[in-house]
Amino acid sequence: MTTRDIQGHLEEIYGVNVSPALISQVTDAITEEVMLWQNRPLDEVYPIVYLDAVRIKVRQDSRVINKAVYLAIAVNLEGIKEVLGMWTAENEGAKFWLQVITELKNRGVKEIFIACVDGLKGFPEAIASVFPQAQIQLCIIHMVRHSLNCVSWKQRKEIADDLKMIYQAPTEEMAEANLDAFAAKWDKSHPTIARSWRSNWERIIPLFSYPQEIRKAIYTINAIESLKMSLRKVTKNRGHFPCDEAMFKLLYLALKNIVKKWTMPIRDWKSAMNQFSIIFEGRMPPY
Repeated sequence: MTTRDIQGHLEEIYGVNVSPALISQVTDAITEEVMLWQNRPLDEVYPIVYLDAVRIKVRQDSRVINKAVYLAIAVNLEGIKEVLGMWTAENEGAKFWLQVITELKNRGVKEIFIACVDGLKGFPEAIASVFPQAQIQLCIIHMVRHSLNCVSWKQRKEIADDLKMIYQAPTEEMAEANLDAFAAKWDKSHPTIARSWRSNWERIIPLFSYPQEIRKAIYTINAIESLKMSLRKVTKNRGHFPCDEAMFKLLYLALKNIVKKWTMPIRDWKSAMNQFSIIFEGRMPPY
């Protein structure tokens, strides 16, 4: 609820007239809690980390801008999703992501097995500079969406089905053969699609070295996309936030409600952990 929503609720239900300014002062009590949460120690090992940003309108220097709110979600050793933190900057860029990744390390993270990201330029290099052993997996769904951006509605389904033959292939060799077949079929009318997949191939192929239990968890950053959608639901009624502090208060409280539902491990997690123990032998702590 906005401060004016709360004002109207208190007046309607209790007959009490409270100013929006007072409500804002009262809710400032959450600011210290937000700071403690944002700086809390983290686990040493996270098998999977999803990284992405959401845009939120905030007033800054007498103008309203779309700020990037950086989000990091991890799957811990128990298979439970956990929000590691959120940060804000005017634009999403690899340089700021480097600060975020460095902060995660300073808060106690020593190992990330797989980092799932979108196609932002320089992002994989920023992660590798802090966690050189982490494998970078590009979000396949982002790749598919990007590929279909310039495709007519008439051809979208056929091209999407042909792309599926690439990323659902059982092996890297079969995926590469299917990519060659895709290029032979579509390069004449859509030459940029196969070229894009080939240029990102190094960040796509880690997927094929894992069994299905792990593939399902890393081929997309839907976990963070779902979180972004939930946050947009609580911000859509506001034209913009008056400042970063107001935005962080609301987003933090929304996150508290969202993570209450994260009580169960992700699907097939026990099987995935057995695979992680073999694949990352020597890096996996006693479990």
